[in-house]
Amino acid sequence: MRKLQQGFSLISAIFLLVVIAALGTFAVTLSTTQQQSSALDVMGARAYQAARAGIEWAAFHVANDPAPATCSTNFALNSLGGTLAPFSVEVTCAAASSVEGTSTFWNYDVTATAKTAGSPGDTGYVERVISVKLGK
Repeated sequence: MRKLQQGFSLISAIFLLVVIAALGTFAVTLSTTQQQSSALDVMGARAYQAARAGIEWAAFHVANDPAPATCSTNFALNSLGGTLAPFSVEVTCAAASSVEGTSTFWNYDVTATAKTAGSPGDTGYVERVISVKLGK
């Protein structure tokens, strides 16, 4: 009867080691995925703020430009500092006028796109687009 039970504890120990190793691997994978997701979430918020900086820059120029038909789009590349430095911002603007009575009103469609280096699908690539309509 003793000979039948001699290898049972070895099989149980190996089984427990495999199960514990699988659980450990799963925990490490889950932790890594959560950290990457959190980092991309922070980068998304920063990209939004970079795009918003482009919109505010365009609004400042629309409000202070003496020639209403012009719409400046030369947002300085790499002009953002601090945590927004990794982002490039492209500002596009289209101006259109409308006449009501003796008054001429100007409408501006402004779009700011903030993105990191790389291309869509790359790890760490983040892009945010904000579009607004401004009037003067």
